Amino acid sequence: MTRTIVIAATPTPNGDLHVGHMAGPYLAGDVYARYLRADGRPVTYATCTDDSQSYMVSTARRRGTTPGELCRTSTTLIGRSVEAMGVSLAPLPPVDEVYRRTVLDFVTALYRQGRFETRTVRMPYAENAGTYLFDGLVSGECPSCLADSCGGSCEGCGHPNHFDDLIGPRSVLDPADPVTSREATVLVLPMERYRAELTAYYAAREKTWRRHGAQLVQEILARPLPEIPITVPSPGWGIDAPFAETPGQILYPWIEAMPASIYSTWKAAGEPGGPVDALWRADSGNRLVYFHGFDNVYFWGMLDLVMLLAHGGRYLTPDANICNEFYELENEKFSTSRGHLIRGADLVAEVPRDLARFYLALTCPEDQRANFTRDGLDKVAERRLRAPWNALADRVAGLAAPGEELKVTDEGRRRAAVMVERFRLCYELPSFSLTRAADGIVTQLGRLLAAERAEPGDLLLEVRTLLACAAPILIDTAAEAEAGGVELTLETGAETVTAFPLPRLPRSAR
Repeated sequence: MTRTIVIAATPTPNGDLHVGHMAGPYLAGDVYARYLRADGRPVTYATCTDDSQSYMVSTARRRGTTPGELCRTSTTLIGRSVEAMGVSLAPLPPVDEVYRRTVLDFVTALYRQGRFETRTVRMPYAENAGTYLFDGLVSGECPSCLADSCGGSCEGCGHPNHFDDLIGPRSVLDPADPVTSREATVLVLPMERYRAELTAYYAAREKTWRRHGAQLVQEILARPLPEIPITVPSPGWGIDAPFAETPGQILYPWIEAMPASIYSTWKAAGEPGGPVDALWRADSGNRLVYFHGFDNVYFWGMLDLVMLLAHGGRYLTPDANICNEFYELENEKFSTSRGHLIRGADLVAEVPRDLARFYLALTCPEDQRANFTRDGLDKVAERRLRAPWNALADRVAGLAAPGEELKVTDEGRRRAAVMVERFRLCYELPSFSLTRAADGIVTQLGRLLAAERAEPGDLLLEVRTLLACAAPILIDTAAEAEAGGVELTLETGAETVTAFPLPRLPRSAR
């Protein structure tokens, strides 16, 4: 049977995952994976920490530690928050020698096929430190939108910037260090070479992209396509490049994402026999779906796609990129450095996990920026979910004794089927939407509470169906129901239904 490989954007281990991260790719990928599993479809949901990123160097310098120690502590925190939020990712795999070998095999194969070219480029250079600057080591003015930006790509407009593209570059490690421009000889992969394949790919998947991400892709395609750095002068952190043309350089960290995802999929599958990349091969028959933020559209949607295409049809390409916008905290950007954040694990230590997941799903930034407030969570979750849900639980308790078999009419089966179809539209591609799924829970709760003349068996079937449809979001409530013997199924053709107590939603974290 076809397996769906779900990949969440690889988190940089320079801190814990906060609520903004959770409301983006991680919760969305979890809900999608849980839905597919409930529907009987094999799924592997995985990611891998992005240890080689230059942000490890800049954050470690700011915190007075080493990149290695920062990796270790942050990876532990990330794993804790993922588990606490109930995100069903496979355990984060170790970034070990097998990881590095997977990356090097992926890249070396392209080198041997002549995919890379040597370029002498100009890069920002910190004169006092005597180091070249790229990505998280440099900031300046974005040449596309004029906003302040780091290297690599602009968080605001999403456009890429490589080498000396930034206007007025400054050293992030030492803003007082004069920055000039010096030549460096690196290896690149010319993206322009794959223009026809990129254009055909996006034309075939136009409906799988949300509007802002699709717009950015078209903006980038309307210009000469950038050359992807394959190697960069070393900041003393990353995987050493094995190529004679670029001694002393490292692999550009962003080109690790695809082999890292291949490796994490292999680890999640239990290290099955055969090649590490077997599940990612085009002839496997598997499907591939990415979840990431708007600031990663260029990387995950274009750079990483070209890295796969360059292998000449060997690998899967993603069926869809589910891309979210930014989630703000009290109308300001989440900021680890300023302490303006709420960590995922800390939130569910205070709020019942199902209420937190519901609120994040309801307010997640799918098509535009959204805002998280702690007061909003309490009020919205209570008024729109907990109170009506528990009122429905009270009503169900009065229908019949637990275990009693009740008949279901054709009308009850029809209504239950309509519910399933509505939720499928929220969970399936290309119309996947956490916001509409959460709103669907609210809508059906209100309808069922108002159904005064419904037959007891019909109402119970519809309540069980709602519970099954809400299960990818309300994971603890669903688990409690299943532990009590309730079979959560999306099948709605039952002639009878066994009476059961609907689990109540708690007011505080357990």
